[in-house]
Amino acid sequence: MATRRISYEFDSVPEAGGLREVAPGVKWLRMPLPFALDHINLWLLADGPGWAAVDSGLNGDPAIGVWRALFAGPIKARPLTRLLVTHMHPDHSGLAGWLCAELGIGLWMPRDEYLMCRVLAADRPPAPQTGIDFYRAAGFSERALEKYAERFGMFGRFVSPPPSSYRRLRDGERIGIGSRDWEVVIGRGHSPEHACLFCAELNVVISGDQILPTISSNVSLWPTEPDADPLDEWLNSCKNLKDRLPSDVLVLPAHGKPFRGVHVRLDQLIAEHEEGLAKLLDYCVEPKSATEVFPALFKTAIDGAKLMMATGESLAHLQYLLKRGALTAEVGDDGVRRYQRTQ
Repeated sequence: MATRRISYEFDSVPEAGGLREVAPGVKWLRMPLPFALDHINLWLLADGPGWAAVDSGLNGDPAIGVWRALFAGPIKARPLTRLLVTHMHPDHSGLAGWLCAELGIGLWMPRDEYLMCRVLAADRPPAPQTGIDFYRAAGFSERALEKYAERFGMFGRFVSPPPSSYRRLRDGERIGIGSRDWEVVIGRGHSPEHACLFCAELNVVISGDQILPTISSNVSLWPTEPDADPLDEWLNSCKNLKDRLPSDVLVLPAHGKPFRGVHVRLDQLIAEHEEGLAKLLDYCVEPKSATEVFPALFKTAIDGAKLMMATGESLAHLQYLLKRGALTAEVGDDGVRRYQRTQ
């Protein structure tokens, strides 16, 4: 029967470092994060004599402390057998290198995610000129450009050295974990090759950041691939996930609480971006830079801490419209690219 609304499976969440069973052989581990988004959900899947972990948490003492407490207590008798990482962002992959080295287990991860993680983890200052030019064209002030240069290479601070080898996760393959099969469903846009894991027997999908219950994942254009079209990839992935997942599947997201109503949520995510695109077109009757269109896309003021991701999101929307001929773009004498609605 189709689920026509979003409903939460649990009224409360586990305490940080605590485990809760959400389905037979599936445990929910809530890990702390030192950000405004203060947690990430990790998942343990029964895997014969132990547990397969999905995602690792952020590199740092708090998450390492949680894992050590688990090794000494709740999962002492059934240690981790392998680590599956949905995508390369540090809250998901940050402790992959440490866990694999500490326990002697293998890393399973999509190829694009693994390779991009290793590339970004190896970045070191100074910031490349291409990156500075990219953000100048987006409308960054000189102070904002200085901040970008100061923070360049920060990815590596949140990620332990990644393992030198891995086992690739491929779209559509079925992986045996314990007595059950889990199908890999790849999504794109938020990251290059994000893996969701669907178990038809349990009617459960581990969605990572690809499907979240209350917030939309960041979809950004980055200077590493300035001609990409991530919003197109995101919208197509939402439609693909809607085709491949049952409407009543239990969604286990990386942030927030497990819920049902995945088709409703995917429709909401698509509609949210389509609304943003329409507002953006109206806003660009006069030429605007990426940083000048924030009011069309965001309800709150964009401060320094949010500037990078907000700019990437604005550029992803502008790029989508530019590639479809709805906008034109021209770089001024000041190096800033401004977009205008096609007349």
